[in-house]
Amino acid sequence: MAKVVVKDLVKIYDNGFQALKKINFTAEDKEFVVLVGPSGCGKTTALRMIAGLEEVTAGEILIGDKVVNKVLPKDRDIAMVFQNYALYPHMSVYENMAFALKLRKEPKDKIKRKVDEAAKLLGIETMLERKPGQLSGGQRQRVALGRAIVRNPRVFLFDEPLSNLDAKLRVAMRAEIVKLHRHLENTMIYVTHDQVEAMTMGDKIVVMKDGLIHQIDTPLNIYNNPANIFVAGFIGSPAINLIPGQILPMAGKLSFDCGDFTLALTDAQSEILKNYQGRRVVFGIRPEDMYEAAFDAMAETPAQFNAICDLVEPLGSEYHVFLKTTKFDFTAKLDPKALPRINENLLITIDLAKVKFFDPDTEVALI
Repeated sequence: MAKVVVKDLVKIYDNGFQALKKINFTAEDKEFVVLVGPSGCGKTTALRMIAGLEEVTAGEILIGDKVVNKVLPKDRDIAMVFQNYALYPHMSVYENMAFALKLRKEPKDKIKRKVDEAAKLLGIETMLERKPGQLSGGQRQRVALGRAIVRNPRVFLFDEPLSNLDAKLRVAMRAEIVKLHRHLENTMIYVTHDQVEAMTMGDKIVVMKDGLIHQIDTPLNIYNNPANIFVAGFIGSPAINLIPGQILPMAGKLSFDCGDFTLALTDAQSEILKNYQGRRVVFGIRPEDMYEAAFDAMAETPAQFNAICDLVEPLGSEYHVFLKTTKFDFTAKLDPKALPRINENLLITIDLAKVKFFDPDTEVALI
């Protein structure tokens, strides 16, 4: 198949807007890479430049060992799956899937074999005579995938292909695409604004914002070791709790003080943050690392503060509990066996070993 390398890629439009600011990343051969970020971050622009649908202002794109900046889209040996399916409404499913192969003037028997194989793989073999208008959104997306598969490209590109599907179908389809990648072993680059899709699908995640790459790593490394405040807040659902405060001395060690509570830091944290004594920091704790005090044995390094239960969201297997102190709001995932009451005063345990600290000026991670 092929490795895709993006080197110092820049995109500036005619109106002067700079969509990409010298980005670099690599999709290794057979790797599934997800570009994720909020709307307008440049992820789709990058994908369209790899596909050849946008001109490169500066930098290079390599597919395999070949620079493809000036290569026409049809000659890049890529297949792209779009958000809106892009199927021909007057053609049957079979004709849609076979269209690119007919343009290549491949033999009819070879076209039929490829279409039949792809249709069986995607579970749409009984729908080949139907028109797209007779299909559900999920079925149409399978047809769009099938049209890409029959071409057997070196690289698959996906531009938010599940955005138009309902929540249940999105979950099912993302599993189908992951299985498809495992079966085909092609290089795949997938664009989404949904961090859950990114976490569950990608071998590697490229987190973007404002035309810049903020972090590239495996899903778990990005979740557990975010490079900065943006990545910490964007990856994870519910989002990480971020609280501003100050590092102060406390009994020969250091503590974090946000005004509503003070937490003694571990020896390791004190050593790392010793140059921040008397300075402001941002404290981050994920909702699953917060417990009611009765369950503090679940924390590796427990520390406690008081909060009031403001709202409860029951989700069956877990509860999202919205907590408040005098100045701050928190979200916690608490045990559904001990549901707190609204306005109840709770003693909350956090796991200090899981706390992140960030510089409030540079926003980079300190721990």
